[in-house]
Amino acid sequence: MSNRTTNIIAAILLVIMFVVALTSSIGDSPTMDELAHIPAGYSYLTEQDYRINPEHPPLIKDISSFPLLFLDLNFPTDHSSWMEDINGQWELGRQFLYSYGNNADQILFWSRLPMILSLIFLGWFIFYWAKQLTDRKTALLVLTLFAFSPTFIAHGRLVTTDIGATIGVVLATYFWLRFLKNPVKKNVIAAGLAFGAAMLLKFSLALLIPFFLIVTVTACLLKYQGEGVKKNLLGLLKYAGMSLVAGIIAAMLIWPVYQFHLINYAPERQVNDISVTLESSGMKPLVNLTVWMADKPGLRPYSQYMLGLLMATQRTVGGNTTYFLGMVTASAFWFYFPVIYFLKVPLSFHFLTLMSLLSIGWLIKKPFWHNTLKRMKDWLWNHFVEFSMIVFLIIYWTVSIRGNLNIGVRHILPTFPFIYILVSIGVIRGIKCIKTVLLRKTATATVFLLIGWYVFSSVSIWPFYITYFNEIAHGSENGHKYAVDSNLDWGQDLKRLNNWIEDYNRCALIKCDPASGFGCPSYCYTIANPPPKHGETIDKIYIEYFGGSDTSYYLKERYNSWWRSRPSEEFPKGNFLAISATRLQEGRAVATEGYDQPTDEYCWLNNHKLVTVIGNSIFVYYIE
Repeated sequence: MSNRTTNIIAAILLVIMFVVALTSSIGDSPTMDELAHIPAGYSYLTEQDYRINPEHPPLIKDISSFPLLFLDLNFPTDHSSWMEDINGQWELGRQFLYSYGNNADQILFWSRLPMILSLIFLGWFIFYWAKQLTDRKTALLVLTLFAFSPTFIAHGRLVTTDIGATIGVVLATYFWLRFLKNPVKKNVIAAGLAFGAAMLLKFSLALLIPFFLIVTVTACLLKYQGEGVKKNLLGLLKYAGMSLVAGIIAAMLIWPVYQFHLINYAPERQVNDISVTLESSGMKPLVNLTVWMADKPGLRPYSQYMLGLLMATQRTVGGNTTYFLGMVTASAFWFYFPVIYFLKVPLSFHFLTLMSLLSIGWLIKKPFWHNTLKRMKDWLWNHFVEFSMIVFLIIYWTVSIRGNLNIGVRHILPTFPFIYILVSIGVIRGIKCIKTVLLRKTATATVFLLIGWYVFSSVSIWPFYITYFNEIAHGSENGHKYAVDSNLDWGQDLKRLNNWIEDYNRCALIKCDPASGFGCPSYCYTIANPPPKHGETIDKIYIEYFGGSDTSYYLKERYNSWWRSRPSEEFPKGNFLAISATRLQEGRAVATEGYDQPTDEYCWLNNHKLVTVIGNSIFVYYIE
């Protein structure tokens, strides 16, 4: 296969991904985090004020909000959520999107578009790196896995920091490894800039620091092996010095970016916001230092950066209410991410992973105890990039498993590109090493079959990518039994609920006999089975919603609020209740030890008719 043909196929894959991501996002309502990130980014660019959403770095929010500068929007600078509240991000988001005369769907479309373009850039860069590292076939396999990944499509369309974090990891790792391989001035500068950009994309990427430390020391020891202790020490000092320079460049990059966002943020307001926000933090020395720097002109950017880092750490330690496998907790399950990865990644990819592992085992021809040290050194020297990826996976997965924040598979998204590359390398190398023609053809056909299955799994879930669960979970329609929140229900289906009500009412105006089906259009059976009776339209619907949308904005006069703390006896009979999967499952789960909130508020719904499920995330019941 020529290089030109390879590039054409890669371009087609990326165009398909762009179209799928864009078309599937149009029907999605604002998700939970978008409610905070979109107005925050717009405020940074228009107000140069960082009072909103400081727990995340600004770069990805700036990028997503750039197209909004060309729209005629009203920003609620006169509202209390901006003027008085400390980080009043959620209320400010509601005001900006729904209460100040702006078109929420227009804002959503234009702020998501840069995220989709960022997703495409990430795909291109992964392909570019894989082609450098291996060969064209392997690079195309990596890109195919990326382009049809349900998780990347789901979260790469949204204004969140997850795709930005993944870009940061990939770019920073690429340029750092290039610096280690060839430590010239331009590579040191590039490594520092890429590292600094990563620090401006997500605070969890502070994990790059121990990762870079491990791979730098390993690279130095490999390079100077057999040259004596003195040479090793001098080499370590040389690389330590260059790494320090790269780190200083990264720190210097943070200053102007944050300074731009603080131009109109009054120092006294910054001091007060930091003091109140970090009041309950257990890291008092760092809190005091952060507050002290807040009104010092040259240190204010680093003070704001430290605020975000401390908030992110505090959030990870503090945990989050989580529904998982029929249980609800305020802490974390150590097995959460392994299980979620197992259920949220296409089953066909797990088979490819198994093939890759078997290939690795086949390629290790001698027992591991034969000349182990030399073989390990040789492997590290010849496969240092792959070793580095494995180190990052171990660090990131270990911290994620040990952390106290179980929200969704998106939190381990930065590990996916390296997994795709490693699995693809293992599969292709394994096939190349098969000497029997028939066996090689069989293995190749198996890989093509698995890739076809992988692509079908992705395409068939359109446009409900957030809700994707694989065949082990019995499909996306059963995903709510295992996990909710951003794994399945992030509020993305509120517009679709409104569309369903309109379709239901349209069918209710058609004179037909639901019992016999005479005169009932076939599409009415997809709305409800049996179809609605003539004249029984939905004028009001009770809603228990989880997400970033405003229910009254989309449903207008049809909307009636409901909340789970009210007893079931109060629900007016003969009405519909639409309830988000997150609220539903938390309201009928088993509480873990130490969780003292009620968990049986929605068990009563088990005895009522489930009319339909909107987008796998909103359950509509009829209460007779």
